Amino acid sequence: MMAASSNSSLSGSSVSSDAEEYQPPIWKSYLYQLQQEAPRPKRIICPREVENRPKYYGREFHGIISREQADELLGGTEGAYILRESQRQPGCYTLALRFGNQTLNYRLFYDGKHFVGEKRFESIHDLVTDGLITLYIETKASEYISKMTTNPIYEHIGYATLLREKVSRRLSRSKNESRKTSVTSEEHPAVEKKEHGPRRLALPRIPQLIISSLVRRAALTQNDNHCNYEKTHNFKVHTFRGPHWCEYCANFMWGLIAQGVRCSDCGLNVHKQCSKHVPNDCQPDLKRIKKVYCCDLTTLVKAHNTQRPMVVDMCIREIEGRGLKSEGLYRVSGFTEHIEDVKMAFDRDGEKADISAHIYPDINIITGALKLYFRDLPIPVITYDTYAKFIDAAKISNPDERLEAVHEVLLLLPPAHYETLRYLMIHLKKVTLNEKENFMNAENLGIVFGPTLMRPPEESTLATLNDMRYQKLIVQILIENEDVLF
Repeated sequence: MMAASSNSSLSGSSVSSDAEEYQPPIWKSYLYQLQQEAPRPKRIICPREVENRPKYYGREFHGIISREQADELLGGTEGAYILRESQRQPGCYTLALRFGNQTLNYRLFYDGKHFVGEKRFESIHDLVTDGLITLYIETKASEYISKMTTNPIYEHIGYATLLREKVSRRLSRSKNESRKTSVTSEEHPAVEKKEHGPRRLALPRIPQLIISSLVRRAALTQNDNHCNYEKTHNFKVHTFRGPHWCEYCANFMWGLIAQGVRCSDCGLNVHKQCSKHVPNDCQPDLKRIKKVYCCDLTTLVKAHNTQRPMVVDMCIREIEGRGLKSEGLYRVSGFTEHIEDVKMAFDRDGEKADISAHIYPDINIITGALKLYFRDLPIPVITYDTYAKFIDAAKISNPDERLEAVHEVLLLLPPAHYETLRYLMIHLKKVTLNEKENFMNAENLGIVFGPTLMRPPEESTLATLNDMRYQKLIVQILIENEDVLF
């Protein structure tokens, strides 16, 4: 039983153990001591064989008895418990538990595991043990618990300090490399855009749009590392083995199971209530990112320390290197099994995946792999939150007002999504500049990429069909006006 594990190591934090070289964390042991003091469960066995006893209950089941009879059987012993069938509702079962000099009755459920609330347990004994710990701590330290988040250690030691050190070291190593290898919009000469670009928006019409675009572009140029992409932690309920401490408030995480939450992207461990106060500063660990496809876009770029997903950069470099004049580029499909091979190569090898012409001579395989990456994103490049706003913008009849509305919605995209979309539109503009050879103009590309880059939040065939022309129009607008919008 966890409450008895007094000899276990108290440095239960995955981050804190690494942080000790900077400053050892100081854990607060008050709640741990209270867990040690919590009443132990005492099963009151029924002396007779009960007919129709559910097979998943043991001798603690006493059949159909009243609350008064249950209270008498418990005998005023702290931690004593029995199970009984309700007199008023046959077939419904109740846990009668003695705590705080009174008998508490809980409706009991079973679906392969036992539960009375959110937590599910393998045995009634574990359920009662966890319940007694929780009741005891919340009774003795309710005021303390309510104030746990007011004086956190998060900003001073542990995760935050380690994070800053790791990031600064990683950036100092990769800054020169990223400048050499990354292909940015600045590598596309402005002269080329003036000579070959489609009809431009007249500057006097909406000067604020132009100014905003220039400011945004300048900001992206100055801040070209992944730390500028804010990311929320991906917290999931977690069961910790052995004593564990919260890396936000430094207090013990009590209970037998589901004591707190862990970020599945970076490994941060905190109380559920503390998770609401943790800043959006998740720095995903590559060890925890199992794949490239189907991975959240921001999570992937932060884990790999890149501006955009490496899939996007690598595929676009390959396409621009040998396929811009290919007829039906992005419209013609490559062999599905070969596209799946590319996907597996990225999932397996990441940025070391070989997608060269030597391995995949058909450029349509690479375009297919890029489109598949966008389709597989759990949150589309044009996010669910902005989808309706983009559709509304596309419905505006006045071209200048429509363009301004599209620009306003673009600024609502998360930075990693914005940057990925910006880079893709620059590429697709280059595709249209080769329209005489590839027969792909902005409208054709809009038909291909509309449903690939944006999907309605709720899957509805009718809504999708109704929105298809607006999805196409949005992408077409983005391509034709990429120099202004971005």
